[in-house]
Amino acid sequence: MGPGIIIAAVGLLLLALAILKFPIKIIFKLIINTVIGFVALLLLNYAGGFIGVSITVNWINALIVGVLGVPGVALILLLQWLAL
Repeated sequence: MGPGIIIAAVGLLLLALAILKFPIKIIFKLIINTVIGFVALLLLNYAGGFIGVSITVNWINALIVGVLGVPGVALILLLQWLAL
């Protein structure tokens, strides 16, 4: 193998990492938001008996909370309040 092939391979590797860096950050942020939002939903459901608020955990709520995080929980509560 010549030095040109090694340089090209390293260049392609760096290019691939640069291209994949952005989507990986988005996916990681979505996972973190989903976990934090899920915990917030669980805490709200646990405390719902005390304060009178309950949110069901389904795939639509999980998607909203996964994309928006904790503000998604507030959005779900607002939508539930407006539906009443």
